[in-house]
Amino acid sequence: MTGPHPRCRRTLAIPLGMAVATAMAFLPGATASASELSGSAAVSPGAVSDALAAAADADGTALSYVVNVRPGYGPSAQVKKAIGKAGGTIVTSYDQIGVIVVHSSNPDFAKTIRKVRGVESAGNTRNAPLPAQSTTDEGTPKALSSAQMAAAQSAADAGQDPLESLQWDLPAIKADKAHEKSLGSSKVTVAVIDTGVDDTHPDLAPNFDRAASVNCVTGKPDTTDGAWRPSAEESPHGTHVAGEIAAAKNGVGMTGVAPGVKVAGIKVSTTAGYFYTEAVVCGFMWAATHGVDVTNNSYYTDPWYFNCTDDPDQKALVDAVTRASRYAEKRGVVNVAAAGNENYDLAADEITDPVSPNDGTPSDRVIDPSECFDIPTQLPGVVTVAATGAKGIKSSFSNYGLGVIDVAAPGGDSTAYQTPAPPATSGLILGTLPGGKWGYMAGTSMASPHVAAVAALIKSTHPYAPPALVKALLYAEADATPCTDPYDINGDGKVDAVCEGSKNRNGFYGWGTVDALDAVTK
Repeated sequence: MTGPHPRCRRTLAIPLGMAVATAMAFLPGATASASELSGSAAVSPGAVSDALAAAADADGTALSYVVNVRPGYGPSAQVKKAIGKAGGTIVTSYDQIGVIVVHSSNPDFAKTIRKVRGVESAGNTRNAPLPAQSTTDEGTPKALSSAQMAAAQSAADAGQDPLESLQWDLPAIKADKAHEKSLGSSKVTVAVIDTGVDDTHPDLAPNFDRAASVNCVTGKPDTTDGAWRPSAEESPHGTHVAGEIAAAKNGVGMTGVAPGVKVAGIKVSTTAGYFYTEAVVCGFMWAATHGVDVTNNSYYTDPWYFNCTDDPDQKALVDAVTRASRYAEKRGVVNVAAAGNENYDLAADEITDPVSPNDGTPSDRVIDPSECFDIPTQLPGVVTVAATGAKGIKSSFSNYGLGVIDVAAPGGDSTAYQTPAPPATSGLILGTLPGGKWGYMAGTSMASPHVAAVAALIKSTHPYAPPALVKALLYAEADATPCTDPYDINGDGKVDAVCEGSKNRNGFYGWGTVDALDAVTK
């Protein structure tokens, strides 16, 4: 299947001029984000960035690398010496998983270090010199006007938050009924690994977990107060996602799917909107060591849409993120990720990827999705989420694939395809925006947080359940959703995607559409 024309999947084009953000990552224009863990030397992320900027100015080739060694022991003296000899500087080391973050201006650094005894894999995490270059911001959300907010408030029923009447996605997964039973436990935290979260928002402040929040952009945690927030120039994506999960039921604005749980911000996106490996590794490792129960991952790890394990550089990126996500799960974290917005069949024999590397010179390349992985969504143990629209069928943009998609949830779609019942007026998903605002976005980026929130409700109901049991309950409690056949989303007489599988498990909806009511009652 051939991918769509856009160079970057950070923005989702939906008809009728609706501005939407994509599911697997982001609006270019987000602040730097990196990663962390205990035992690392205390180096200011700002100092690291300044040093890298100087190196980039000097020769334009300073890059970031991950070097993977045997987990549990840290880099040996031999490996450390070899890194220095090859022109590398160690930024941080995650000894528990054997991942070392290195910066180097030597174009042969990875090739050289892969030959060193004790190095299992190594590769550059980006193609653009540090710092990454900005791209055009095309995905601005559609913010609610004061008139729209007033109209929504007048349509709200007794007991609803003012904007809840616009949230068709809550009854779609029975979250409104679930709230009559439970809002979720404040002892459960969902971390939004994303572009940053504005914790000053009135719908997020009551539920924000500052201790579990961090800036991981450089690959090394920055715990400066507020470092997890996006700047005014950066993407609002992470803030929107956080509101979908845990906007408080407090008589203000909207209501999250799990309005009683805590939400944290782990910022991993650069100012230019890239989610690089070292930042993602840091994000998972921070979650693993700071009491997080669920992570939401509405992005793909740049610069490769699919990372092919027969390429030594890309293999190193898969190795590093796999180690980090598995470590987090072993420490009790359920990892949830968006499936992507290209209408790809991720179970196909081949896919044409026209956008990789998205920070370099992309070219059409034909890949086998069983050997080339969209990370983190295709990694073992990660819950992979497809999107549905207001009519409950697969969103026009959502990726799919039998055996790849685990569950489905509302991610929105054009009203030209799926129109919600009144008083809701938009087929997109309402969420919080920085600066105390609310607005609409769409994508599997918006579907994934619904699932993360339902997982948090399950964890609230079963506080001692390990990740394997939480996932088993998530799948077992999902409402079986049969294939949409034929799937002709725009009604032009042509099949737009083919769903394979049974009612109980298929390529469009996995085990089914998540059920928030079952999450708090079973």
